[in-house]
Amino acid sequence: MREVTMSDCDVVTERIFDAPRERVFRAFSDPSILARWWGPDGFTNTFKVFDFEPGGLWKFTMHGPDGVNYPNESVFSLIRRPERIEFDHVLGTPFKAIFAFIEQEGKTLLHWTMRFPSAETCAKLREFVTHANGENLDRLEEQLVRMDGRTPP
Repeated sequence: MREVTMSDCDVVTERIFDAPRERVFRAFSDPSILARWWGPDGFTNTFKVFDFEPGGLWKFTMHGPDGVNYPNESVFSLIRRPERIEFDHVLGTPFKAIFAFIEQEGKTLLHWTMRFPSAETCAKLREFVTHANGENLDRLEEQLVRMDGRTPP
């Protein structure tokens, strides 16, 4: 039997944004900005609670382009401005989300880990999550351009 490692339970997504780390962090920490881009293509959000502090609740509904509503609830476990955000998704499929914001010569490398409770759960969701996270970060990139006063391509 093979030993299960953290990487067996993790989906990792990385992207470099042409924006300073503080701006990228703000796009995650300001609920009025976050609600505009969070989720895959075609999704919108209604935030009910966004208590951005360790132990704070983030409760919202994602509205799918198919008309289906997806309730979400997470608890922030770590916030270190402007370096790191961690939360535990506690409604539906549980997972830990870890966002590291790494400054790189005026740009920001975002390292996003989704850690699932088992390798089996991770394997079932890996393809879907990888695609959805990519779309999510495309939307973040467009939002960062808007925050900079430019028009997205």
